[in-house]
Amino acid sequence: MVWGDGKEMGDLTPEDRFLRTCRGEEVDRPPVWLMRQAGRYLPEYRAVRKGVSFLEMCRDVERAVTVSLQPIDLVGSEAVILFQDIFTPIPAMGVDLDFAPGPVIAEPLRTAEQIAALGVPDPRESVPFVFEIIRTLRGALEKRRIPLLGFAGAPFTLAAYMVEGSGSKDFGQLKRMLHREPELLRELLSTLTEMTVGYIDAQIEAGAQAVQLFDTWAGLLSPSEYREWIAPTHRLIFDRVERRGAPLILYVNNGAHVVDQMADSGADVLSLDWRASLGEAAEAFGDRVTLQGNLDPCALSADREKIFDWVRQMARDAAQGRGYIANLGHGCLPGTPVEGVRAFTDAVRSLAG
Repeated sequence: MVWGDGKEMGDLTPEDRFLRTCRGEEVDRPPVWLMRQAGRYLPEYRAVRKGVSFLEMCRDVERAVTVSLQPIDLVGSEAVILFQDIFTPIPAMGVDLDFAPGPVIAEPLRTAEQIAALGVPDPRESVPFVFEIIRTLRGALEKRRIPLLGFAGAPFTLAAYMVEGSGSKDFGQLKRMLHREPELLRELLSTLTEMTVGYIDAQIEAGAQAVQLFDTWAGLLSPSEYREWIAPTHRLIFDRVERRGAPLILYVNNGAHVVDQMADSGADVLSLDWRASLGEAAEAFGDRVTLQGNLDPCALSADREKIFDWVRQMARDAAQGRGYIANLGHGCLPGTPVEGVRAFTDAVRSLAG
């Protein structure tokens, strides 16, 4: 990892530090942000959310902008990620869903007719509020030079919910389709891949400076199954997206057994969960990709000194790679102590010099 003397490099802005790190260029220290950093653990978030449903919150430009910005001043995050949900573009494809609190599909996709009926609308027309939020955030962040991240759900994770009907421990319906009707699942993944490419393109066009692809349930599969069903969709997305200079980040939850395949996806940054070894990934793939992660979100309940110790150890583990972004191995939990999040961001800033 190339960490220079901050005085010699001048004062890097958060935007400079983040984008340079994604590209593997010299920085003074790692940047820091947290997955699900705008969420229920913040009293200020709960105040804005009061009285509206989650879907209403996602569509309300003013509220979504407000909560997206909250972690900058409240907990010291150095990047903003668009407040939305991975399912935001899905209803416009012809899928009826609600949140209770996770996504619940009214009619799970189990037949060829249902899958063939799915549309791939232009997201600029179907979810225009997403891009209004992005443009508004870029305007708010421009003077502060803080980077803005967009995000999208990966096809396999979206398919998992759409076939199963809701969250599940093992996604048995999805796996049955994979084994009994593989062509149905391939068609669904193809349609979702097409949608995802267009959705990410539109986010970058609107002003997102980097985009993270979340594959929350890809870790359900074995390495050979991942190679057949998931890796091709990642490569196709990263090959087809018009990056316009925006780095692309891949996050696979519970993916320690497929880090090698993640490294071949075409992503600029690999975001690892806490089950994966930063040190091993840095040694094996750190010359090709920047690493991000990977503190267990539950660890933010520890005392401040312990959090500082863990952050220093993660930085040491990642040091042999080309770049490192400090983050969690998954999203902030609703009961996360705010002081634990502040300790995490403070610890990362203490790495300078």
